[in-house]
Amino acid sequence: MAKYNFESIKVGFIGGGNMASAIGAGLIRKGIFNPNNVWVSARTNRTLGFWSDLGAHATLENGEVYDNCDIVFLAVKPNMLSSAVDGVKKTKTRINNPLFVSVLVGIPLDTLADKLKSVVEGSPRIIRCTPNTPMMVGEGITVYCCMNTTNEDEQMVHTLLSYIGIAESVPEYLMNAIGGLSGSGPAYAYLIIESLSDGAVKMGVPRPMAMKFAAQVLVGAGKMVLETGRHPGQLKDEVCSPGGTTITGVHAMECGQVRASMMNAVEAAVKKSNEMASK
Repeated sequence: MAKYNFESIKVGFIGGGNMASAIGAGLIRKGIFNPNNVWVSARTNRTLGFWSDLGAHATLENGEVYDNCDIVFLAVKPNMLSSAVDGVKKTKTRINNPLFVSVLVGIPLDTLADKLKSVVEGSPRIIRCTPNTPMMVGEGITVYCCMNTTNEDEQMVHTLLSYIGIAESVPEYLMNAIGGLSGSGPAYAYLIIESLSDGAVKMGVPRPMAMKFAAQVLVGAGKMVLETGRHPGQLKDEVCSPGGTTITGVHAMECGQVRASMMNAVEAAVKKSNEMASK
């Protein structure tokens, strides 16, 4: 991994909600970012209180983030992009050319460039990425694609994102499809953890123990796939003894169409991203 002095780089977030917290707070807590070099803007002081407590500069003015930062993360809701850029134009005090990193679901590079060209001289440098919230605990997934960036820009952001999980460059046409898996996937996993926990509670296991063990089941199973390189079907077969408890449970899941439901969830999320991109 390339070495960068991220403590001296000034980083901003326009939008201070969940995704900004997953990235920014995750990197502050790991000691990668110096909180005194982090600027965050949001629409309400309630959101900004979290960032002030971390030692970051908190502001209601998007232009202040733009003015002070080398890297600016766009972390508002997708439908707020235009108003966020308008906020920069109204409150900025100088011309700056930061590297923009967008985490806006479904918004393509062309649209981002069209909006951002009004606040920079020349062509805006943009990295579009799809992260997920487990970045906050160092186990995220981020895929990204670039426009008008240098190799240094790309390598720096790749290194940065790799501190808090897996980061991979992909063609833009795959961004929404992968987002339906990695971006939305944690919500599916939480639902599975809750369901497994409920099943254990039904059978008499205390709730705190059931929840802890259900979560660890997913952590352990995920590591088995990643570290052994074996197909999940093979690993599943190794747990299913003939006539045993696990194959009986797997049959119950198949009767409930769990596999089809997971596939449908990814498909539905991707279709929604595509709809948002077309608006």
